[in-house]
Amino acid sequence: MTDTSRRPDRRSVIKGLGASLVAPLAAPFVAPALAQNNAPIRFAIVAAQSGQAGVADQRDYVNGAEMAVEEINAAGGVKGRPIKIELHDIDLLTPEGTQATYRAVADSKPHAIGTAFSIIRTPALEGLGDYKAPYLTGDTNFDMVDYARQHRDKYWFFFQVDPPETYYGQMFPKFLEQVAAGGVWKPTNDKVHIIREQNNYNMVIAEEVVKTLPSTKFKLAKITDIQFPVQDWGPVMEAIKSEGAGTIMLDYWVGAEEAAFCQQFVADPVKGSLVYIQYGPSQPEFLNIAGSAAEGFVWSTVLGVYNDAQGAAFRKKYAAKHPGVIGLCYNGSAYDTTYILRNAWMNADPSDFKAVCDYIRHHIYRGVDGAVSLDNEYQAALHYPLQTTDLNKGMAQLYFQVQDGAHKIIEPEVLAESKFRAFPWV
Repeated sequence: MTDTSRRPDRRSVIKGLGASLVAPLAAPFVAPALAQNNAPIRFAIVAAQSGQAGVADQRDYVNGAEMAVEEINAAGGVKGRPIKIELHDIDLLTPEGTQATYRAVADSKPHAIGTAFSIIRTPALEGLGDYKAPYLTGDTNFDMVDYARQHRDKYWFFFQVDPPETYYGQMFPKFLEQVAAGGVWKPTNDKVHIIREQNNYNMVIAEEVVKTLPSTKFKLAKITDIQFPVQDWGPVMEAIKSEGAGTIMLDYWVGAEEAAFCQQFVADPVKGSLVYIQYGPSQPEFLNIAGSAAEGFVWSTVLGVYNDAQGAAFRKKYAAKHPGVIGLCYNGSAYDTTYILRNAWMNADPSDFKAVCDYIRHHIYRGVDGAVSLDNEYQAALHYPLQTTDLNKGMAQLYFQVQDGAHKIIEPEVLAESKFRAFPWV
């Protein structure tokens, strides 16, 4: 079943009832029921508000959730009950910090939990202990959903609202063939040089690229490892120039540092090489820092805001609230997640976690980031086109190119807003 109700109609809400209960003897008998009926539905959001990693994405997530909550509450909330966001800060880079935050979340006993992602993931689940409120994330991680699958009796309440990172690697060689077939880019050779950060996320992506390349005309030339944070791209530039591959994949995730990479690359580029950057350009600071140097670079996300009618309306509203370059991933994900929860709460008691999770599992939600279908063994969104070719059931991996200073969707064709262009260093 598919949810089509994204923005509730404004409904009649009992207002001013408390003020009308002026008789001293009446208040004790009415107030408890009134408090129960109008008590906020508490949505705990775990978001890093400071630190070295992930802050931009996490801030986008909070912004998107706040926008959805504002809309829902303005339209009467959930059967008259407002949704209340409760923020929990987190140290993303230590297991101790992660587990401590999730223990605090469990102790606060919210009706649901949401987060953009955790970097150290298992301690997040373990930190919740026996507290089983619906927990929705955008972790983009296969190990996490597989761990939850193997322990489904314990983690039935965990959902990943985007596909795992494995599909980045599986799609990349296919994308190269699509672009090469278009004729605008004529590869100087069939070599692919991967610049890989040494964390699980990026290593899994690179591994899947290496596995998939033999099914195409492209082949692996070299893998150059880097370590977060990257403060000097000089050695990487030397390796790139030395190899001279026709395709360069920057398998990293920090937008600000990827912007610095672009600035150095365009100063002395490898002529004719297509340069793909993993995910980070979705973060607003990428364009803000890279400026005109970003022109022509390609990137993708499995969790991106479409630019169809629904996605464009969201982008416009979000930009009005947050002027300047906007993020194109986790703001939309949080917005969709909040509406997924809203729809479940409209149909099940928010305190009945099992019923809420059953509703989430059995109802496809079509949001601004695509369709979220969670009724599968991993309880994770399906990848379009590798897991499903139906856009009403899957979340499309969007490929963007920076064109005229803006991110433009170039693939898949059905969602494209522009075509691939020759990059300036051809």
